Amino acid sequence: MSRTRSKVRLSRALGIPLTPKSARHLERRPYPPGEHGRGRKRASDYKTRLLEKQRLRAQYDLSEAQLRLALERASRSGGSTGEALLVDLETRLDALVLRAGFSRTIYQARQAVSHGHVTVNGRRVDRPSFHARPGDVIEIAVASRCKTPFVIAAAGQYAATAPPYLEVGADALKARLVRLPARAEIPVVCDERLVVEFYSR
Repeated sequence: MSRTRSKVRLSRALGIPLTPKSARHLERRPYPPGEHGRGRKRASDYKTRLLEKQRLRAQYDLSEAQLRLALERASRSGGSTGEALLVDLETRLDALVLRAGFSRTIYQARQAVSHGHVTVNGRRVDRPSFHARPGDVIEIAVASRCKTPFVIAAAGQYAATAPPYLEVGADALKARLVRLPARAEIPVVCDERLVVEFYSR
């Protein structure tokens, strides 16, 4: 799955909106792209599991290697591997920047982190894969707050309702991870059990 692929085409192929623009297109054409997009083909078990894996990758904008590493960490957690996988991904810094309403999409969140606009506990962090821990404070750096995307974020235009595991001060561009998220609180479209089964085959 190429990261340069059109987000609209990718959203239609996966059946989930990855950006606000793709959500509008998906409403008008809720079927995969291409001349056979409307065809009704019975999906094999392999294809069903592959689709769930690709959906998860796309929602967090991960490479295949990154998802495999996250799954390895989750398998060592001692609990449900699928739920541990989602908690691992949800506590990535780019995902928390998105959930806090500091960016419009996961792609914008990743860019904000990698360009050095985000701090954790007062220290600048430029790795989107950085994992926050309960109690960590995530902020947009003071010098970056005058930039247009963050001015928009501070006005609350990106923010949906903050998840219960985050305390967010949108106007201050500041959030705190209160605790690890529960599966029911993680807003991704995915049957994580099928993702684990895909890699276990």
